[in-house]
Amino acid sequence: MKFISENDPILAKLKTVNNQEQMKKLTDFEINKKLTALQDWDFYENALHTDFEFDNFKDCMSAMNRIAFECEALNHHPEWKNVYNTLDITLTTHDANGVTELDFKLAHAINKIVEVEE
Repeated sequence: MKFISENDPILAKLKTVNNQEQMKKLTDFEINKKLTALQDWDFYENALHTDFEFDNFKDCMSAMNRIAFECEALNHHPEWKNVYNTLDITLTTHDANGVTELDFKLAHAINKIVEVEE
């Protein structure tokens, strides 16, 4: 059995193709279709938006820290604002000048972290 190394050129090409697919700007139609499966998010001003209200500041900061780990894992970071127990999140891919698959991937992860009920 042969194992593929992390430095294998074929693997590198596959990763590049996957990243390019995730970085392709989605059309308004594609975005609105995907939003049907994403609870509590809206699309306007060329970005995905949501907000959460927590019981207190500590719970809000705890959620932000958990989200931050996911952001680092995906190498994709939100625009967000925290005021006491509220968190406003905006997702857009600046390199693509709009919403991409990566934004939806992070939005779904955020919903799982915050435990949004469907």
